[in-house]
Amino acid sequence: MTKNMMLAENRFLLGTFSSNCSSGMSVTKVEERWQNTWENNLSLGRLLDDAGIDFMLPIARWIGYGGDTDFHGGVLETMTWAAGLLASTKQISVFATIHTAANHPVVVAKQIATIDQIGNGRAGLNIVAGWNKPEYEALGLTLPDDHETRYAYAQEWFDVVRKLWASKEYFDSDGKYFQLKGVHGDPLPLRGDVPIINAAGSPQGREFATDNANFLFTPAIDLARSTEEIAELKTQASAKNRKVDVLTFSHVICRPTEEEALAYLEHTAKTNADWEAVDNLVRLQFAHAHSFPHELLALIRDRMAMGHGGFPLIGTPDQVAEGILSLHRAGFAGTTLSFVDYVREFPYFRDTVLPKLDAAGIR
Repeated sequence: MTKNMMLAENRFLLGTFSSNCSSGMSVTKVEERWQNTWENNLSLGRLLDDAGIDFMLPIARWIGYGGDTDFHGGVLETMTWAAGLLASTKQISVFATIHTAANHPVVVAKQIATIDQIGNGRAGLNIVAGWNKPEYEALGLTLPDDHETRYAYAQEWFDVVRKLWASKEYFDSDGKYFQLKGVHGDPLPLRGDVPIINAAGSPQGREFATDNANFLFTPAIDLARSTEEIAELKTQASAKNRKVDVLTFSHVICRPTEEEALAYLEHTAKTNADWEAVDNLVRLQFAHAHSFPHELLALIRDRMAMGHGGFPLIGTPDQVAEGILSLHRAGFAGTTLSFVDYVREFPYFRDTVLPKLDAAGIR
């Protein structure tokens, strides 16, 4: 069985985010924006694998955000995407992102166990309890207005998954949301389970994450605020005899000079931002999600254009490395990285920033 990189100790985790989606994390109209073809994702996966990057995390999406680019209108489905990448790489961990309302837990338990076999123990599961009302409508579903119902459903959903992975016997389950007769989990994940990520901002979401996840995924907007938030989350998990680490997401524009990096930021995230898509994204976050603190959403419209609200890693290799070190000092266990064009830009990051992180002792 291969080591799952998400289980590494004393290592600041680095991954990529949203390469399965059109435009990645950059709500931009520039011609070189990310094309989420399978060929590009496979090239990226192999680049990351060879460089020792720890994981790849996708976004599950069914309709785009409109605008000139219909941001995230094109999306590779995450379970099959993960299966292909796990079959084509050697050491990187790959997550499938699964919306509980759109995927039956008995099916997901078997799918995750299958891709974990494909990757020889390198699969992960990112659980989404749901927030995007237009997507629910597109699928003929109803998004509950209250977070209590969303997370009660997600809890019962995940309880079914875990019991399938833990039980050697056939069993029935007579819950509020799932009535199951004679179900059985075979195959099982190679370690009995897989690393779990959950993004949560509401109190109910934080309860769910600290009850169930290995990693809580949250934005880093103000690092002083993040330090307090991380300490509170760890205390909350510790009171339940659980260890939960906190991950965030970042956007990288790394260039030989700060002037070049800032000029490219201006070009991609301001002059050529898809502002209609940005505003649709912000509006939906305000209406239905608590992933971003609402009082800060209006302040980060520019960050939404740059990298879907990610922490800015903009500048020279020294400046980008220092930005990552600042996340480490704030208490984050790792961050995802996004680029306007992942395959074209990652090699410069690999060659110039990763050695600085190694020298600093966080990798």
